[in-house]
Amino acid sequence: MGNLKPLKPPSSQPNDPNARSGVENRARIATPTADTPWLPPPLAKLEDTGLTRSQLEGLVLKLMFFRTEMIGRDIAETIKLPFAGIVENVLETLRRDKCLDVMASAGYTESQYRYVITSKGNERAQEQLDRGTYAGPCPVPLDSYISSIKEQNKARRKIREEDMLRVLENLIVDKEMLDKIGPAANSGTSIFLYGPPGNGKTTLSEAIGRVILGDDMWIPYAVDVDGQVIQIYDPVNHQLSDDQTPIKYGTGAYADQRWIRIKRPIIIVGGELTMEGLDLTYDPVNKFYEAPYQVKANGGMFLIDDFGRQQVSPKQLLNRWIVPLEKKYDYLTLANGRKIEIPFNVMIIFSTNMDPRDLVDDAFLRRIKYKIEVGNPTPEQFRSLFELMCRLRNVPFNEQGFAYLIREWYQKYNRDLRFVHPRDLISQMRDIADYMGIAPTMGNKELLDRAAASYFVEL
Repeated sequence: MGNLKPLKPPSSQPNDPNARSGVENRARIATPTADTPWLPPPLAKLEDTGLTRSQLEGLVLKLMFFRTEMIGRDIAETIKLPFAGIVENVLETLRRDKCLDVMASAGYTESQYRYVITSKGNERAQEQLDRGTYAGPCPVPLDSYISSIKEQNKARRKIREEDMLRVLENLIVDKEMLDKIGPAANSGTSIFLYGPPGNGKTTLSEAIGRVILGDDMWIPYAVDVDGQVIQIYDPVNHQLSDDQTPIKYGTGAYADQRWIRIKRPIIIVGGELTMEGLDLTYDPVNKFYEAPYQVKANGGMFLIDDFGRQQVSPKQLLNRWIVPLEKKYDYLTLANGRKIEIPFNVMIIFSTNMDPRDLVDDAFLRRIKYKIEVGNPTPEQFRSLFELMCRLRNVPFNEQGFAYLIREWYQKYNRDLRFVHPRDLISQMRDIADYMGIAPTMGNKELLDRAAASYFVEL
């Protein structure tokens, strides 16, 4: 190896269990019992990964091909495997095979050696890249992902009326609607929300998601299926848990860093949804897969908003969901035609402004547990919501101004009341008042007229 010139070490990564940056003090010691929520298993040796040595070598070679040179602990951090006992052995094998060389050191341990890929390593990396270019966190076996989803969804918390009231505190929802939403949320299966636009179907759906989802969960960055990689973690659709404390077991081994802790997902799709979006998306250039929406939503909620306005027919979409809704598992297709079975532990909500009779038949409606109409507010609810929105937006409520708005902009045009109108109209009033340099108040009829005129469209 020769004389190594010490280099300034890079800053330690916050989730690197091998970094010398106080992780020992920050780690949470896990002592699993029968009642402990599922945790990533300990990871100490290559066999614990569920993958072969050649798979790990190929992943490291692809990473080094793209980076050219890296410090050992940074390699471990990037592929989310411990340096000691796993990555160090892979690197040593690749050095013996003359695929990697050591050029310098940032310190006095092997994790601080600076590795560089050789010409032979580039040749082997090219062979691996022909099969797929994925070079991120090491995937977990498909079986491990399936068992983790099942374990993390065994028990679902029971929803009570006070739970629903808590998440709906800034909404006006009557007792009758609460008594429909609560049991539907408890079912944890499927809901069909329908009714005129602007009455809060999406807001209600998100509230259901917040109240039913409960504790955070663990998902892998990626899954391995016989050497093919499926990306699961999506920073756009997944929100990290507030608790990212490393888990350490009594044996001294850290929990598998290939798993990331997230808040249970709430994924919303609308008119952009296609049939292709409900199956594995294969990148023919990079040769790996991205998981579809319903897999990313596993353990959480999947809302199909504006149902009936997708680029495919409602019948096609609904037929696609018949088996998953009944059996709680789904089938996905790989590029080679092979089908794999994936858990379908998802609360799925269909939300539409269209008449359900124009979208679905009785056979499908029977498979959806709860059908809930979200209608227009009563005059009393509408007034209460206006008062609430005024209070939240710091706009003084005025009885005469409210009566004027109802008479001139609703009764005169025979316009329906909608739950969304108070929020939007008050926002318009504030914008106009800011422009005019005056205080927003419902007692100003000119302000009311200008806000309503810019909001409503007369056809």
